[in-house]
Amino acid sequence: MRRTVFNEDHEAFRETLRAFIEAEVVPVYDEWFAAGQAPRDFYYKLAELGVFGIRVDEEYGGAGIDSYKFEAVISEETARAGISFGGSGVHVLLGLPYIKMLATDEQKKRYLPKFVTGEEMWALAMTEPGTGSDLAGMKTTAKLSEDGTHYVLNGAKTFITGGVHADRVIVCARTSAPTAEDRRFGISLFAVDTRSEGYSVGRKLDKLGLKVSDTAELAFVDVKVPVEDLLGEENKGFSYLGLNLASERWGIAYGAYAQAKAAVRFAKEYVQDRTVFGKSVASFQNTKFELAACQAEVDAAEAVADRALEALDADELTPAEAASAKLFCTEVAHRVIDRCLQLHGGYGFMNEYPIARLYADNRVNRIYGGTNEIMKTIIAKDMGL
Repeated sequence: MRRTVFNEDHEAFRETLRAFIEAEVVPVYDEWFAAGQAPRDFYYKLAELGVFGIRVDEEYGGAGIDSYKFEAVISEETARAGISFGGSGVHVLLGLPYIKMLATDEQKKRYLPKFVTGEEMWALAMTEPGTGSDLAGMKTTAKLSEDGTHYVLNGAKTFITGGVHADRVIVCARTSAPTAEDRRFGISLFAVDTRSEGYSVGRKLDKLGLKVSDTAELAFVDVKVPVEDLLGEENKGFSYLGLNLASERWGIAYGAYAQAKAAVRFAKEYVQDRTVFGKSVASFQNTKFELAACQAEVDAAEAVADRALEALDADELTPAEAASAKLFCTEVAHRVIDRCLQLHGGYGFMNEYPIARLYADNRVNRIYGGTNEIMKTIIAKDMGL
């Protein structure tokens, strides 16, 4: 099927990115996988490639391109190669929207140049132990000092992707008690410097998948956060969190579609090379039918992902549309990757094969960014149900 979502600039970037991945990532990826994270120095290479500055204004050192299409190309190319760029996806897809939306001009001058160069990697800390998706129930607090110069941050966060290497973390904390009418009131966002006294990184969590993406527990003990690092207005943090959910869920949807597409590629190559009973696995009718069915699902997911991308770039992607894209693409990826792994037989269970890693990495897509059960609730509400 002919696609119209990308132009010559995107395809030129794709060629450059593919060559970069082959030269800088593929030869050392097994080492990263074993270590459970990409090395910090790698992020400087991504910065030199221009990955971090695509959507950053030129005055701060970026390219000033107001589009997510280059990030879409990154999703496709990393999935195609069976690799990831570690926690850097959070830096761009989660950190940058909050800076662009909430930071003052003074804050942008301090934050964005270092963001673009990779000198300061960003992460987002919302989830707490015991609260899960119930952000209104968070216990982390930030109390304004008597002299009004800083907040004192206390609490803990968990499941923080990019948390090991992060230099700044957008931390959600309670600055006021919730009201009887609105338990979401009283949450604020802070751009916390991880070098601050009292800030500590706990365990690097051992996950089922996404092994190269560092995920950590964070703790704050009387961390002093200058008032100049408050993002947006005090007590309005919960409403800010909702504004970026559409782009976050699009990112998950597009990544899932890209994984499904890569799975078909891996399976096709494997069955063409693998011989059973004197015949290539690809020659069996069942193999052909399975891959054909998978390809049809990938084609549908591609159409949904591309449509959501165009809507996102036009600032027209609604919460329900983003939820629908995430639900559909992640469910397609779940089915397709499972069937493609099956075609690998026992080798599909071995981590040396990219399909095995893809199977594990894909599982979280139906959980984070809001579970798929929550996506169904959002869609049903939009339907008037």
